[in-house]
Amino acid sequence: MGCGGSMPPRMEDETGKRKVMCVKFGKEMVGLDEPPFDNHPLGQRIYENVSKEAWRMWVEHMKMLMNEYRLNLGNREAQEFLLKQMEQYFFGEGAQLPPDYVAPKAKG
Repeated sequence: MGCGGSMPPRMEDETGKRKVMCVKFGKEMVGLDEPPFDNHPLGQRIYENVSKEAWRMWVEHMKMLMNEYRLNLGNREAQEFLLKQMEQYFFGEGAQLPPDYVAPKAKG
C-alpha cells in the first residue's frame, strides 16, 4: 500500500465486470448484473444501456414518484405509469417531477 491513503476503487474501475455505454452518463460504466425485469423489452434495453449507478438513481426517483402519486404497484395502471416514466428517464427527454412537488430540504 502506498502513502497518502488508499481510496476504494470506483464502480467504473471494477475489473471483470460487464460494461455498458451508459445512456445517462454518456460513458462506459459497470452494467447491471441482470435485466431489471423479465419478459419485457424495456428490461432488456435497460440491461444493455444503463449502468448500475444510473439504475440506483432511477430507483430513488421511482420511490419519490411512488410516494408523490401514492402508487399501488398491484395496480396495472400504476405499473404502466412507472414503465413510461422509466423509459422517459433513460431514453426520452428525462424525468419530470410531479406537479407541486417540493424537494426535501438538505440536511445540515
